[in-house]
Amino acid sequence: MATEILLPKIGFSMTEGEVAEWLAADGDQVTEGQPLFLLEADKSANEVEAPASGTLRIVAEAKKIYEVGTVLGTIE
Repeated sequence: MATEILLPKIGFSMTEGEVAEWLAADGDQVTEGQPLFLLEADKSANEVEAPASGTLRIVAEAKKIYEVGTVLGTIE
């Protein structure tokens, strides 16, 4: 079963954020806890880690802004 990668809410008032850069490529094998992407929101940048291990499937483009809770990809 695939695990969804969601845009997390980092700050209290955060409603959206930018996927500045994917740190792993579509189709890569990733491990739980590995940094997946760089999230820029509220004038800060944070690495977001993989919630599970498996094959990364990216559905959201880098350099775009998404709402909190948006599915950015899956790990199968």
